Amino acid sequence: MLWFDEAGEVVEMFRSSFPLSFLFFVPIFIIMSPVSPVSAAQEFTVYRMQHFDLQGTQYGCRNAIVNLDVRPLDAAMLTRRCVLTKLKELTIEKFREMLTQGAGALVVMLPQRESLTEEEKEHLMDLETGMMQEEINMPVYFTDETDDLMQIYGDIKTSVNSDQAGSATEALFSSATANGFQMVVNGPQAKVKHDFKVANIQGKLSGFGIEEQLPTIAIVAHYDSYGVAPALADGADSNGSGVVVLLELARLFSKLYTNARTHAKFNFLFLLAGAGKFNYQGTKRWIEDNLDSMESSLLADVSFVLCLDTLGNTDKLNLHVSKPPKEGSSGATFLKNLEEVIAAFHPEVTFNMIHKKINLAQDTLAWEHERFSFRRLPAYTLSRLESHKNMSRFSITDTRSHLDATILSRNIRILAEALARHVYGLSNQGLIEIFNDGLSVEDEVIKSWLEQLTSQSRAAQLLNVEHNQVVTLQQAMERYLKDVKKHVFSADKRDPEFVFYDGDTYKMSAYGVKPAVFDLFLGLIIAAYLSAIYLLVQVSCHKNFVMVQSMLRSLVNNRGKVKSQ
Repeated sequence: MLWFDEAGEVVEMFRSSFPLSFLFFVPIFIIMSPVSPVSAAQEFTVYRMQHFDLQGTQYGCRNAIVNLDVRPLDAAMLTRRCVLTKLKELTIEKFREMLTQGAGALVVMLPQRESLTEEEKEHLMDLETGMMQEEINMPVYFTDETDDLMQIYGDIKTSVNSDQAGSATEALFSSATANGFQMVVNGPQAKVKHDFKVANIQGKLSGFGIEEQLPTIAIVAHYDSYGVAPALADGADSNGSGVVVLLELARLFSKLYTNARTHAKFNFLFLLAGAGKFNYQGTKRWIEDNLDSMESSLLADVSFVLCLDTLGNTDKLNLHVSKPPKEGSSGATFLKNLEEVIAAFHPEVTFNMIHKKINLAQDTLAWEHERFSFRRLPAYTLSRLESHKNMSRFSITDTRSHLDATILSRNIRILAEALARHVYGLSNQGLIEIFNDGLSVEDEVIKSWLEQLTSQSRAAQLLNVEHNQVVTLQQAMERYLKDVKKHVFSADKRDPEFVFYDGDTYKMSAYGVKPAVFDLFLGLIIAAYLSAIYLLVQVSCHKNFVMVQSMLRSLVNNRGKVKSQ
């Protein structure tokens, strides 16, 4: 009761001195306002565009820091502004126009990549390809399309009307009432990853007999992924599928080679190569280490090298060659076995051999087998793709949902049967099938590996030698193979063929701000308010103020009586 009595006295004190007490209440109302500056800020994760050097050429965006006002893509003025746009609105032509206007940054909102339509996938892949061909100084980020971001996007779309108003008055009013935002990415600029180390992982199965005198079949797949934003590069099909095929082949043939009755007189060499998306740097270094070293004889007697790339979809298989295998060679025999297995067990599959000479005028190679062909080793790449220019090999659209594990399992069976026929000399054996019953491809293992490999990005610049993905692959190789080794290399310091930069994932903050013209309006309102108070105080010096005060008190008392009744 004591508290209520004191509160009543305080209320009576302010009521007796109204309207002067109103000056006291204004700052209180402002302090108690539910609008908090913190609620005007949003934080979300953004993924920076590729940033690397390859063979002396710079690729991707060169900057990372952002502290700019936000505008939609269709705003009249983009100079030194951060552009926030939906994926479907952005085209390569509009992107180039942004660069010409001197836009300060770009944030692209991506819908759920797993639910993209074929048309949307084509649009995104075209955009990725075009953007990587441009010289970009502004920061470019990609982020997931969320409700909070869509709210911000709607607000800035509304505010852009002030830039396109029909009159100056309308533009001024729209600017004053609009909700603006400022995008901020703090932290250091992206820096070179000095002495970045890449790992190649190799293992082998020795054939029955004197190992050095037996022919060798090399199975190769690069394990890294690629996309316009490294942190979003799942690489499910390219080249997660190639890795899964290699590991399953290693598992199947390791079972055969542990039994004396099925121990073939062929060596198998398995290689998981790093930095494959960067002109097959890992494969290149591994070949140099093994062919140019006097101590190594792994490639001394290679029957052929089979590279695996993008095998997880469609009913097509293509064997890409730089030079067609000669009649009677090991490569020709393997090709014949591959055709026989497909015709006998999987007639739904269309198989072709595609001959493409190495283009020495190009800066980058088309397929991984070309690294071996340079050294006059018989080598081929098996892929579902007909052309190395297929954009899905270098896209963030290559997610787990777009890969068919059933088709991948089928392709593994085809390849395993063809290899078995080759090493056991079982050509022209019709419907004979080796990998069945207890020695069959395990679909659950395939699915498990796909989930593991796509659980996080495998972009080469994110996979140092201690990365959990690299460690997991090495452990899997050790489970099935002998003499598993991890060869670590880095770029030449004097003339590096590749340079990686850090800064792939950032936290971006969107702060709600008002334009400068809003401050002008607010200043005018405050000046008018203070002027009115000043005039009111001046009037209080005259007798008329007493009458005004009495009227106001009577009005307050009357309202109090009405409420009490």
